[in-house]
Amino acid sequence: MKLLLLNFLLISVILMTMFTLVLIVSKKSNIDLQKSSPFECGFNPISYKRMPFSIHFFLIAVIFLVFDIEVIIIIPSILTFKYSMLFYWLMTLILFLLILMLGLIHEWLNGMLNWTN
Repeated sequence: MKLLLLNFLLISVILMTMFTLVLIVSKKSNIDLQKSSPFECGFNPISYKRMPFSIHFFLIAVIFLVFDIEVIIIIPSILTFKYSMLFYWLMTLILFLLILMLGLIHEWLNGMLNWTN
């Protein structure tokens, strides 16, 4: 019983010491206005709401999402190759990649990938 009480006391002292050290070390001396705001996107939420925003960043985000979803669809199709019939699997994958490539060509021809505009 004494050994159990001693272990409990020792563990409590170690935990309190670690907790105190974390509180001391984690204190920040300067408060950043952007970090304390609810939106950390670089925009001041109190300022004018209709600030000009570059459409190129939006287009790059959309293109990233399209190709991210492409990876999410292609990887399981590769894993299901051995369980499906070769002809149907190949036609599905080729059709999917063809639609994706036509979309990329359409974006390219419309200048969505051009940063000089």
